[in-house]
Amino acid sequence: MNELLLIVRIAGERVALPAAAVESVVELDAVIPVPRAADHVAGLSALRSRVLTVIDCNRALELAPRETGTIQEAAVVEWDGHHYALLVDGVDDVVEALSEASPVRAAMGTGWERVSRGIVQTEEGALLLVDVAALIAGPDAARAAA
Repeated sequence: MNELLLIVRIAGERVALPAAAVESVVELDAVIPVPRAADHVAGLSALRSRVLTVIDCNRALELAPRETGTIQEAAVVEWDGHHYALLVDGVDDVVEALSEASPVRAAMGTGWERVSRGIVQTEEGALLLVDVAALIAGPDAARAAA
């Protein structure tokens, strides 16, 4: 399998994002709230003259909001022509996937199940592979589709 994965921590859990989807890992020092935005949208931030929509991954998973500090780590992705910063607790490593994603055979909670692409084996052990598009869309998109 030669897919590279970025290991990040979301809500205290180590999970994997497809590294090909990640443009960069940054520290954001300013996030400006957007009135009437979806709950999982933390706000907007600027990076190298680009506006980023900032996604609170905890809220996208329908968990308690992240504790905000002055500097927040984020994985920057481009999706459907727009740039997003996915707020994470931390970034750990880049590893190679040793297997294809396989179905998760345990209850994880609604939010995690919605964003899961399955379990992938790595040299770091088994990790949940997260669907970037599902994180960006958030829980409201899933409810609207139902």
